[in-house]
Amino acid sequence: MNLLILSAGTRNKIVQYFKRELGESGRVIATDCSNLAPAVYEADQFYLVPRISAPDYLDRILEICQKEKVDGVFSLIDPELSLLAREKERFLAIGATPIISSYELVETCFDKYQTYQLLTKMGIPTGKCYIDKEEFYQAVKRGEIHYPVFVKPVCGSASIHINMVKSREEIEVLFTLHPDLMIQEYMEGTEYGADVYVDMISGKCTSLFVKEKIKMRAGETDKSVSVKDEELFSLIQKFVETCGFCGMIDIDIFRIGERWYLSEINPRFGGGYPHAYECGVNIPSQVLRNLKGEINQPDIGCYKEGICMMKYNEVAVVDMENTEIVR
Repeated sequence: MNLLILSAGTRNKIVQYFKRELGESGRVIATDCSNLAPAVYEADQFYLVPRISAPDYLDRILEICQKEKVDGVFSLIDPELSLLAREKERFLAIGATPIISSYELVETCFDKYQTYQLLTKMGIPTGKCYIDKEEFYQAVKRGEIHYPVFVKPVCGSASIHINMVKSREEIEVLFTLHPDLMIQEYMEGTEYGADVYVDMISGKCTSLFVKEKIKMRAGETDKSVSVKDEELFSLIQKFVETCGFCGMIDIDIFRIGERWYLSEINPRFGGGYPHAYECGVNIPSQVLRNLKGEINQPDIGCYKEGICMMKYNEVAVVDMENTEIVR
């Protein structure tokens, strides 16, 4: 069995985990638009590809799938998820299964205001959001929301152009500088993250790992500690199964008082997933079983509380004396 990881970037651990689970039974192939992406050197085979915005990008990926006899494919970056979901049938036609939720769900997750609308419609607690700043100003006057608030892109990732603001004047400046912004309620509570797997055959949530985020860096969890909460487990299971998610999902959560609030939903591996794997929540093995046509049995919350993850810097050194460096 061969697996293709798109836009591997710096996600070395994900490549390592799939190689470990495959053992001698298959190969991990990785792509990136730069040969300075350290994770690609962990793979059995690396392909330098165009940027995802290039007109020939998809054809190149499909070509790699055919050449390497790829059984399953997934991406590690948000902008590529919609492409993979939208073109799912083209991958299936050549025997490569995209490990991704439906195109409609992926698009909803990438649009943070649509995510807010979905959660609100389902009656799931979440922070208030506004795309019309005048509507927000009126809500402030009515006492429905208060400063500070976050101003962020409706569609974005990696915490780019996210600002905490404390006044109307700051909002006006930001809305002038950047297009397609939204205003989001500042969630003054403890932040958590969930790594979730929804079986691609049964549609049931089979794995769920929750960690309290102790420290963040560039939008990713840098330090965290494992926790369990049956109420939160139940809330997440019901949400992902009702919506019809598929594969791996990363969910941002807040706890304010005794209440859980879902925030952002990312239908991919989260940056903090290594914490889950090292605690025994083995999503790669479930992916591989699904690709073999086998159903995974639910195993929710099967890990120990109080286990901490601490990321630290590592260095990859590669001899490129006679190789063009693609940044």
